[in-house]
Amino acid sequence: MSETPSLPERSRLVHEHLVDAGVETAIRVLPDSARTAVEAAAAIGCDVAAIANSLVFLADGVPVLVLTSGGHRVELSTLRASIGADDVSMAPASVVRSATGQAIGGVAPVGHPAPLRTFIDEALRNHRELWAAAGHPHTVMPLTFDELRRITDATVIAVA
Repeated sequence: MSETPSLPERSRLVHEHLVDAGVETAIRVLPDSARTAVEAAAAIGCDVAAIANSLVFLADGVPVLVLTSGGHRVELSTLRASIGADDVSMAPASVVRSATGQAIGGVAPVGHPAPLRTFIDEALRNHRELWAAAGHPHTVMPLTFDELRRITDATVIAVA
């Protein structure tokens, strides 16, 4: 596992959350930014669909976290129906930062100031190993679907 002192501060918080949750995984520091699923997949050497994007949306004005496969885009009408919201939109960067403590492009599924209501894309089940950002645009971590669902207490939904 990467030495936590060499990790960015936000990634160290993610690491602490993983340890507290009993998840043993290595946070990898990438030499270049992996702000998009395509960049992350290329840097890691995995299928883009195995990237678990952590996206913050406003659902009826309240921030929610949606963990979605990098293999497709979220359809807002499908997301609205899946989570039972009347209005869903992408959260602005300021809301993402305040809700997660992390910048867009590096948002991890955990390590936030307070838990967010979280949903996980059913398409992520199709991959033995998933890769998620680890709190910073240069850090990623491997997890299984079951680990990701458990540590986030996510509800499995359709997003596309």
